[in-house]
Amino acid sequence: MKKISWRMVFVLIITVVAIVYILPTFQPALWPYKKINLGLDLQGGMHLVLEVDTIKAVESTVERIAQELRTSLRDERIRYTAIDRVGGTTISAKINGQENIEKFEKLLDKDFKDLRILSKMVRDDVLDIAMDLPEKESDGIRLLAAEQALETIRNRIDQFGVNEPDIRNQGENRILIQLPGITDTQRAKALIGKTALLEFKLLDEGHDVEAALKGDIPAGSELLYQITIDTETLREIKTPYLIKKRTLLTGAYLTDAKVQIDSQFNEPYVSIDFDKKGARIFERITEENVKKRLAIILDNKVYSAPVIQEKISGGAARITGNFTAETARDLAIVLRAGALPAPVNIIEERTVGPSLGTDSIRKGLIAMLIGGLVVVLFMAIYYKGAGLIADFALLLNLVLVAGGLAAFQATLTLPGIAGIILTIGMAVDANVLIFERIREELALGKTPRASVDAGFNRAALTILDANITTLIAALVLFQFGTGPIKGFAVTLSLGVVSSVFTALVVSRLIFDHLLMNRKIKQLSI
Repeated sequence: MKKISWRMVFVLIITVVAIVYILPTFQPALWPYKKINLGLDLQGGMHLVLEVDTIKAVESTVERIAQELRTSLRDERIRYTAIDRVGGTTISAKINGQENIEKFEKLLDKDFKDLRILSKMVRDDVLDIAMDLPEKESDGIRLLAAEQALETIRNRIDQFGVNEPDIRNQGENRILIQLPGITDTQRAKALIGKTALLEFKLLDEGHDVEAALKGDIPAGSELLYQITIDTETLREIKTPYLIKKRTLLTGAYLTDAKVQIDSQFNEPYVSIDFDKKGARIFERITEENVKKRLAIILDNKVYSAPVIQEKISGGAARITGNFTAETARDLAIVLRAGALPAPVNIIEERTVGPSLGTDSIRKGLIAMLIGGLVVVLFMAIYYKGAGLIADFALLLNLVLVAGGLAAFQATLTLPGIAGIILTIGMAVDANVLIFERIREELALGKTPRASVDAGFNRAALTILDANITTLIAALVLFQFGTGPIKGFAVTLSLGVVSSVFTALVVSRLIFDHLLMNRKIKQLSI
């Protein structure tokens, strides 16, 4: 009796907990917890496949090395004619004079050991050398770029506030993204695809912008544009700026970015904070360039180019640029999440409408109800009273699966509904095994109590064996499957565990209660 009571308390606790977790899905007002997450195929949303331009990552690394090489040559006072990046990933250098050549080679051996010498020729005391990165190094950069892009995009989407996004690598340089419930697809694409390379560069105020527009761009400068939208005509206005190519500071030193409202113009802007090193660099830049214009550039687009009035200490700056509240918030998100190591291109895009999801849910529920009803009727007719116990266990099984989905915040997909329907069959199958064993024991002339004990004991190993192997298969599907297959694996795993629990614990509890407390002398089976 004591043993039965404890089991009953345990079953009641499990049932109540499952119902508590399910409540928000059907009655959010009663218990404002999280609902069961619906997958992309059920509630609609956005499906993207991005390709990371990993070649650009290698080119950016080579460009950075070339810039470091120029700086080192200036610091070591080594005369050179040219340091250029040619053909994307090759650095070409021309060094004048034997003394400079010797210093240059020592510098290469000391600080640039990773560079591979492609060709080397000395003519008329001029060293003409071409270098690049070894294949192994380039492969590592490409692999790292894909992994960093995945993490950066994941951070952005998490801060954007999407429930249960599915983000994963697909192949070497592709990223699969599924965003359930997203309706503003353009905004989401802009947020995900923005490289967010933040740079601070000085304006080239010593040369004429008009001449640059005609093609006369000075060496060491580039022409970039500030793009604004006229609020009255909604036309795009492009303002050209002649910018010095040398980057003084990048967003790599950012610690925070947030939206604030300008009290004077009542417009949103993005305030940014640098770490200690970034703050020192920013302070030095502003101190050395008072009364000059400093351009704030994001992805080669000028956001603002204010005149530096005085030295700015403290490591704080602001980005203004005709923002709305949404665009300012999205910019703050991408700055906080960091820049993508390489541009990404959308190679596949699909939008699933919510009406398709509603239709899928309706058809899935109809299939589940019809299947469940047929099973319930069959059990009640074929096994009579025992069949009703199996039907109760089946209903409890569905409650536990739904509770498990809500508790673990798993995502219910259309294949997941198929997994639940399969679970219905498996739950009943366990009861069929038990009931057939009990019938065999009764046919041998044993008492109902002895027949129930023998029936459960003989069927338990078979049930556990079948369900454990199914559970292993489901776990493998979950580990290596993608999207819909994973959704199927989740509901199947929950269904296997709950069907074993309801068949071996709940059904046995009901039989024991009837035989011991109700003193039933004959089983209806």
